[in-house]
Amino acid sequence: MRNLKLTLQYDGTEFFGWQTQPGRRTVQEVCETAVFEITRERIRLNASGRTDSGVHALGQVANFHTPTKLRCEVLVKAINAKLPEDVRVRECVEVPQSFCANKDAVRKLYRYVISDSRTPSPILRKYSWQTKQPLNEAAMNQAASQLIGRHDFLSFETEGPNRLSSVRTITRLTVERRDQEYLWLEVEADGFLYNMVRAIAGTLFQVGRGYWRAGLMKEILASRDRGKAGPTAPPEGLFLVNVTYATN
Repeated sequence: MRNLKLTLQYDGTEFFGWQTQPGRRTVQEVCETAVFEITRERIRLNASGRTDSGVHALGQVANFHTPTKLRCEVLVKAINAKLPEDVRVRECVEVPQSFCANKDAVRKLYRYVISDSRTPSPILRKYSWQTKQPLNEAAMNQAASQLIGRHDFLSFETEGPNRLSSVRTITRLTVERRDQEYLWLEVEADGFLYNMVRAIAGTLFQVGRGYWRAGLMKEILASRDRGKAGPTAPPEGLFLVNVTYATN
């Protein structure tokens, strides 16, 4: 029995998220079906984490156990030939039996894309939050810096608490302007709560448009109250960029 690690990219627009759900099109379901068509095995893909409906991935990681003897490079070509155009396997490597894509993840990097152009691109409407309001990225960065470190992020968890602990460590959180009309919010942490990145994006949006002062972040953290933070930003601007493991 081999343990194979897949790195996946997908456009989440037409998916109801990662996790298999009866009667709904999901990334997990189409990937498991593609593997079955190649190996005739019913496998279970174990992902680094579940992405929600409409959320994209540039570097999702999943693993599965299989007795197949097909080489990894052959599997990549074969599986991709069976997959729909909005999902692709970028890499397949054999890993130790004990490897778990979810439990062994050390850090995850997400990117949230915002367009603040008054005439946003119709082509990129499925891959960014088109606010149509000019945003102050300097103020957003000032606010973002207060969230870096180890904190209780319960104020940024939708429908929480969903975990035993809402304490997480953010190692990087930046807001950078790209091509004049786009802002890239990038956040890397040892773990994320449900809708945490989208809640952070919605909160920084309030700062960027001048509704809230940057110093409010510490008060929001201390409140442990989701109602004190900003709105949950829409899913189409969110990308899972990379997952880091101790063996990376």
